[in-house]
Amino acid sequence: MACLDRRDLGLFVLRVGTGAVLAAHGTQKLAGWFGGGGIQGTTAAMEAMGFHPPKHSAFAAGLGEAGGGALLALGLATPAAGAAAAGAMAGAVAVHAPAGFFAQGGGYEYPAFLGFTAAAIGLTGPGRYSVDHATRHLFNQPWTVALAFAGSAVAAAAVVGRRAKGRVAADPDAT
Repeated sequence: MACLDRRDLGLFVLRVGTGAVLAAHGTQKLAGWFGGGGIQGTTAAMEAMGFHPPKHSAFAAGLGEAGGGALLALGLATPAAGAAAAGAMAGAVAVHAPAGFFAQGGGYEYPAFLGFTAAAIGLTGPGRYSVDHATRHLFNQPWTVALAFAGSAVAAAAVVGRRAKGRVAADPDAT
């Protein structure tokens, strides 16, 4: 019997834990589970935070978190999952940045941690105990890493930039 690889086991625990947290957070946005606002509440929140169009932003954030988190937990299409979750968290970081770093003051500490963790898993790969490994890494190729992270970075920059531009147009004193 083969010995368990501690690195693969550790990556499995990190991947499943991070993915589950992200998936739960995203289902709050999409379905209203776990005390969330559902798509209607999230749409209203997105509008109040300056994301336009708010309903598209609500779906994108919810899918990036719930979908990316579920895929991370499974270890399926890990580069795309990590990139999607990291991109969604970039939007959350932009919202929380004016409050500073620490979460206790409403800062961006928590979404930044989730985003960096998701990105690190997406870049590192899922490890041996994953659906990607079982499918011989069909969706975990070097080109998918580059494509997923480039696409996520462009999308996150566009969304965050559009929000910032809209906030400045609405209130020149806004940051």
